[in-house]
Amino acid sequence: METAEKDFFVGYEELKVLIIDDNTLIHDTLKKTLYGLGIREVRCAQNAYYGMRLCNEMQFQIVVCAFNVNSDKDGFHLLEELKFKGHVTKRTVLIFLSTETSESLVNSIIELQPDDFWVKPLIPKVVKERLSNTLKTKSKLFNLYQAIDRREFSKVIYFADQHLKNKSLRHLHPNILRMRGEALLSLLEFHEAEIFFKGLLTKYKFGWVYLGYVKSLLKQGRIDEIHELISSLTDKPETRFAMHDLLAQYHIEQEMYATAYEEIKKATLLSPRNIERNKKSWDLARLNHDHIGQFQATKSIVANAKNSIHDSPELLLNVIRAGIDLAITITDGSADKLLNQIERYIQQVQEDYKEASDFKEQIAVAQARLFKAQNEEKRAERIVEHKISLRPTPEIEDNLDKVKVFHELGMREEAMILLEAIKNQISGESLTSQVVNRYIEQETKERADIHFTPKQLHDMAVEHYQKKRFTPALESVLQAIQLAPNSVKFSTSLLKIMIAMKETGELKEEDYPFADKAIKLFDNTKLEGKNAEVVAEVKENWLRFFRNPNAQEDVNIEEAG
Repeated sequence: METAEKDFFVGYEELKVLIIDDNTLIHDTLKKTLYGLGIREVRCAQNAYYGMRLCNEMQFQIVVCAFNVNSDKDGFHLLEELKFKGHVTKRTVLIFLSTETSESLVNSIIELQPDDFWVKPLIPKVVKERLSNTLKTKSKLFNLYQAIDRREFSKVIYFADQHLKNKSLRHLHPNILRMRGEALLSLLEFHEAEIFFKGLLTKYKFGWVYLGYVKSLLKQGRIDEIHELISSLTDKPETRFAMHDLLAQYHIEQEMYATAYEEIKKATLLSPRNIERNKKSWDLARLNHDHIGQFQATKSIVANAKNSIHDSPELLLNVIRAGIDLAITITDGSADKLLNQIERYIQQVQEDYKEASDFKEQIAVAQARLFKAQNEEKRAERIVEHKISLRPTPEIEDNLDKVKVFHELGMREEAMILLEAIKNQISGESLTSQVVNRYIEQETKERADIHFTPKQLHDMAVEHYQKKRFTPALESVLQAIQLAPNSVKFSTSLLKIMIAMKETGELKEEDYPFADKAIKLFDNTKLEGKNAEVVAEVKENWLRFFRNPNAQEDVNIEEAG
């Protein structure tokens, strides 16, 4: 134990402290307090850039960082980068400062696992007392933190057991027990972790104890035993974010992707700054054909990644791609407005990265897809012919966008060749997520089976309907709904077609579940104005058949929401 303390510091005078805050008054307050503790080496930075520069020059044992460093990047992304580069480890004393205490901010801070969180305005006496306690904890448990940094989780358990025998550390037992439990989970010892956390519940009621217990059972696939506990934890502000995150991962592992998507959306809303979670939300949105959710997720990634280590031109390209995917599901004038926005995004990427040859083909693909969505097929074909290669690139997203442009232009053989190349590509990448793998499988099947965009399929359904070819109308609109299941307009058209088929006696009983799904979508969607009126009318017309089997209705599919 003594060796562990000595490794951290001999005396306060040897500690190096970094303060990152754009308010110089905070610098002065903290420096006076730190000097009062005997700390002599204190550096201050008013922005993230200078803070990073100082970290490149020396190793700090204490980092005090404001969440709202507004000049270039916020504290969340700064600390994320400092951790990524090894400037901040579990052995570093990490303190967060903020004037805010909103739930989303607190959740973001919890994700970075600081040693303490100080709310402004700072009171020197309280700062001195809390920092002294944090330093003592870090010193006494230094070997635990060091083992965690080195991912030596068996050593974490060994050191934790040794510390738990030390009566003088009784006040630190909750910290030690938490690290021991997390080490068991990291070692995939889920049954042992279950026993450990269950035992703690008899004495401790901390949120992390309940969450550890739930995670150990979820990892064993035993969710049925803890439904009531899960419900309780999702209702509590201090545990609901982590609970939604755990449930999202559980449902992904169980291949229940629709449920996983609902959970990840809740988690992302509660802690929006985490880019990896936003990416997971985007992947699940794609897999669940939620084109609006996909577009929103890519925009959220761009907004939250700005000036962070995640920032790159590919992020805006993904917004462009998701925007086009959404536009080709829309059949009214709002598609034009969206496509105009996408056109501006393309111009922005072209302007910002005109010297970057790496992005020329990606931009060309996006431009060709945009032209196709704007019904300028000849211009799209010329771009594909002269600027786009069938040869796959190292980036899966670039290849997927190529598949889409080939497919949308009727070049289905080229699309399938490239999809096969993508499947081979991801089979050799162990880091490719389970969700992305499933999405590629889905894309491959759908591109082989369905040869048109959702909008084209709906237009075909309308034409068949008007010519009283109801069976092909139904087939077309069902394919459109397969690609865009959240489209109220497509589902309204579906119900109108089914009403016509019911009247002519063409409708089969096995088709009824399609109507049930459409009505469920209507009930779960907030509708306003004319859309609400049209949906209410067609829903009533459908239900009237079951009250009065002889009912006859004259409906017009073009009025669909």
